[in-house]
Amino acid sequence: MAADRKAAHRKPKQRLFNGPAARTAATLALAGAATATALEGAAQADPQLTPAQVEGKVDRLYHDAEVATEKYNGAKEKATASEKALDTLRDEAARRTERLNTARDALGAYATAQYRSAGIDPAVRLILSSDPDEYLERASYEDRAGDRQAGALNGVRRQISDLAQLRARAQDELAALTSRRAELKEHKDAVHAKLADARKLLATLTADQRAAYERSAGGSAVRADRGVPRGSVAAPNARAAQAVAFAYGALGKPYVWGATGPASFDCSGLTQAAWRDAGVSLPRTTYTQINAGQRVSRSELAPGDLVFFYPGVTHVGLYIGGGQMIHAPRPGAPVRIAPISEMPFAGATRVA
Repeated sequence: MAADRKAAHRKPKQRLFNGPAARTAATLALAGAATATALEGAAQADPQLTPAQVEGKVDRLYHDAEVATEKYNGAKEKATASEKALDTLRDEAARRTERLNTARDALGAYATAQYRSAGIDPAVRLILSSDPDEYLERASYEDRAGDRQAGALNGVRRQISDLAQLRARAQDELAALTSRRAELKEHKDAVHAKLADARKLLATLTADQRAAYERSAGGSAVRADRGVPRGSVAAPNARAAQAVAFAYGALGKPYVWGATGPASFDCSGLTQAAWRDAGVSLPRTTYTQINAGQRVSRSELAPGDLVFFYPGVTHVGLYIGGGQMIHAPRPGAPVRIAPISEMPFAGATRVA
């Protein structure tokens, strides 16, 4: 036991660093941790994207933004319709409330008159009358008036019921409008997010690379414009010719999502405006415009036809002949002429 105590006594004690030694140890520990973190971060970091990869990602983001734009356009169209329906219901409710109040006032006046004369028994009124014949005539009139008032009372009851139903419809329309406004905000936020991501990616390119990317987005427009002189392919009718003429007049105007002209357009906004100028009302979105006329095959295309692209029908242009269209491509690329072969073809519709 004594030997064990002596061995324990001889065991060297662990000493804590203090002073300069402690600071040196801490520095080495921090440096080691920083190095480990840096190595771990380097292992997890994405590789540097090439300009081509950046451009490909930007193209996908612009396409996703256009998908969200068309959903926004559809939600906005529904919200606008709900607002109009709600205003109509509220106006009708106000008119019916006014008529109901008028009918109630008339019934109130009649009830007051009846109350004032109800204290005299009809037999006594006959005895007291100086002219029994006149009394009987008046009594007959009062009976007829009572029948009319009974009818008026039933009418008031019907008005109350109709007004309650009208107000219930207005409440349902208000709930639908609230839901559509929430959907509108969701799609709007999605567009903003996609475009912001695209701008961030483009900012990683040099000025020359960005300029080259923008030129590539518009280069096919120049070639197509040279390949299809204006008016070289006849439109099938006057309205189609007018729509094509409008589209030519929009060349160079900026793409702005949600815009329907006259200063800027998105893709379905341009086709809607072109055909509106020709006297034809088209729905607002790509996926509704494709059903706004007669479907035609790619081989049957004629100037003025609507041409659609991508799965889900998320892009549209106006065909002008020779395999070319006028369309609003995306932010940063103004309204231009382009070959319909540059995007996945999804179908075509002849409006008129």
